[in-house]
Amino acid sequence: MSNIKVGTMSPSDRSKRRAYYYFVLPAFIIYIVVILFPVGMSFVLGFTDWKGYGPIEFIGLQNYIEMFKDDVFLFGLRNNIIIMLSSIFIQIPLGLLIAYMLHRRMVKARKFFEFMIFIPITISAIVVALLWLRIFSPVGVVPSVIQKVTGNPNYVMTIFDSKNFAIVPVLFVLLWQNVSLYMVIFLANLQRIPDSLIEASFIDGASEMTIFTKVITPQLTDVIFINSLFAISGSFKSFDLIWAMTAGGPSHFTDVIGIYMYNNTFVYQNYGFGAAVSIVIILFSVSIIVIAKFISKRYQKV
Repeated sequence: MSNIKVGTMSPSDRSKRRAYYYFVLPAFIIYIVVILFPVGMSFVLGFTDWKGYGPIEFIGLQNYIEMFKDDVFLFGLRNNIIIMLSSIFIQIPLGLLIAYMLHRRMVKARKFFEFMIFIPITISAIVVALLWLRIFSPVGVVPSVIQKVTGNPNYVMTIFDSKNFAIVPVLFVLLWQNVSLYMVIFLANLQRIPDSLIEASFIDGASEMTIFTKVITPQLTDVIFINSLFAISGSFKSFDLIWAMTAGGPSHFTDVIGIYMYNNTFVYQNYGFGAAVSIVIILFSVSIIVIAKFISKRYQKV
């Protein structure tokens, strides 16, 4: 009879497990301190009325009730959803199309165009915002071009004064900056698709558009889903570029939830309310990501 007990761990296995814990523990501690603890504190503070000093008063769901009754919050949520939809349905498809065109060498000076398209993502969001703010200013490039095209020297750009369309220039700038990131991701993954697959499609008589939509795009389903996660999380984190470009103005027409949270927390000194807004941002982001993951799994099964 063997004296070795089933399920016992050898000294070498125990040493490997300890080494594993030693490597994981620092990262886990950092994750708790940087992520879980602030989220937990925000969750608790969301049920309180606290100005950042003095006693903390528990008020239950009052912050959340006031938030969803506030037209400024609802308009900011609307802008966040518009940014998210434009990211998913405009930025990602455009990034894929540009990557495919560069991969298939449909344009001359391919490396030059790759470099030029990639530049925006390397520039600080603040610099990008200030640059485009000057372009859209009353004496900027865009109004000057429109004046020359229309022949109206008195034309003044008023799109930022429109409640429904003030967000459009912001969407354009976000498109200009973020498409390059998706292009690079798609371009890297296109290189993993064998050229023989495309050549076989051409032999079968498929057009370039058919290859793009029926052959290449299905091969990149997982990459499209990952980029969609980036777009969803990024849309609800939108703050720096919009703050530097419009600060949510005029009259909150370009507000997003991040700016709404900042104003209530640090301008109006309502830390409890700001914490509640932060929890809502997390819940919206996680919920939409879960829905997107569910849709992706259903699509892959089909």
